[in-house]
Amino acid sequence: MTRVAVVALNTFREAVRDRVLYNLVFFALLLMAAAVVVGQVSIGIEQIVIVNLGLSAISVIGLLMAVFIGVGLVSKEMDKRTLYALLAKPVRRWEFLLGKFGGLLLTLTINTAAMSAGLYLALFYVKHSIERADGVALVAIYFILLKLALVVALALLFSCYTTPLLAILFTGGLYVAGLFVKEMRGLHSDTMAPTVQTFLRWLSYLLPNFENFDVMASAAHGRHIPAALIAQNTAYAALYCAIVLAAAVTIFSRRDMK
Repeated sequence: MTRVAVVALNTFREAVRDRVLYNLVFFALLLMAAAVVVGQVSIGIEQIVIVNLGLSAISVIGLLMAVFIGVGLVSKEMDKRTLYALLAKPVRRWEFLLGKFGGLLLTLTINTAAMSAGLYLALFYVKHSIERADGVALVAIYFILLKLALVVALALLFSCYTTPLLAILFTGGLYVAGLFVKEMRGLHSDTMAPTVQTFLRWLSYLLPNFENFDVMASAAHGRHIPAALIAQNTAYAALYCAIVLAAAVTIFSRRDMK
């Protein structure tokens, strides 16, 4: 695990040195500043506007980081030829992948924390206080992090055996499909063949269910989020990430590096 931690810290340092991250965080904070302006115009619904725009900014910026940086975790090392030197040392391939996953997840966590601080500063600026109900936004932010962990795992999986462009398309396609899991399970159409409906229903159980992580509406209105849902989403994200990472390790271990 020490070697995993070393790879994770090196991945974090590389991500921090990438100026794109700072530009994305600045853009997210700029959106929150815009949310303050819009919220002040929208009398009576300032909190709803600020929380919705703030959480949307955190989610979108996080997704961009997870997909584009996650896809390049393996291919970038191969292009630079640093992967070959690293694997020549006593670092196993699974340790390399887990380290890359942990390093990017650490980067996303720190960036999300910075953007979350901006969100609460915007709320405090408008309301002049932070109430207990505002803490629901922290649960929504935690769910966003769980969602980003899934996206990083998927991006890492696809980057192990295909080109960066295809990995981006595959990861983005799975994310979009995962937003419509409930619709796929409850699909009933007279114009669609029963076999297709059955296939989509079974496929929905294999796709990552990103709908479960969307609680922005509840956070914006200060509604309580059940502890059972928090535990369910945590367990689901951990299990799905473990399965995807296991598949990535299996593929990467069999890949010919010559």
